[in-house]
Amino acid sequence: MTEPNATERAEARAIRKRWVTLAEIVAVAGLLISATGLWLTWSERRNDDQEKRVEKVTEARTRSLVRLTAVPEHGGESLVLKDAEHDVQSVDIRFPKELGVAAQTSILTPHIEAAWIKDALVEATKTGPDKRDGRLPVLVSASYWDGDQQRTDTAIYDVVWQIEGKLLGGHTLKLKGMLLRERTASAARLDRVWATERPK
Repeated sequence: MTEPNATERAEARAIRKRWVTLAEIVAVAGLLISATGLWLTWSERRNDDQEKRVEKVTEARTRSLVRLTAVPEHGGESLVLKDAEHDVQSVDIRFPKELGVAAQTSILTPHIEAAWIKDALVEATKTGPDKRDGRLPVLVSASYWDGDQQRTDTAIYDVVWQIEGKLLGGHTLKLKGMLLRERTASAARLDRVWATERPK
């Protein structure tokens, strides 16, 4: 058997080098794939954790919101306000500034009285027909206890009303219900809503 010459030895070394280089490339590629897999797993887990945190915050925020409903009493002379999920202890009610009605606070059994707004609404509707229906936006801040923490939720509600002329003169005002309009604590926003929707 003849000894390989210098050229053959050089070619053999080059082939061995290529195999070593190829093996290194495969090893590096494997490491990169593993690292990418780990990063993707970590990223997905982080995204899941973030989504869960956002869901918890949203759920807690949703639970803290008051959704008042109103039941007419005494033939529409008043509305009793309740919330199915919170024991509302008091409500502060602000009316559009233009009406000239003072803010009211109702405690223990939160309610709205027709007498609070009757004169102002009759005056605001005096140029219209004797019988008419409408909505009065009011800003309601409802206070309740959540464990040992007192919370307040503020929103604009529409008080649904009906005015009707009486046979011997004057008018009656009946309150028919209340609807959530939007969540805001802005008295300026309340005035803008009234300015666009006040009776013509």
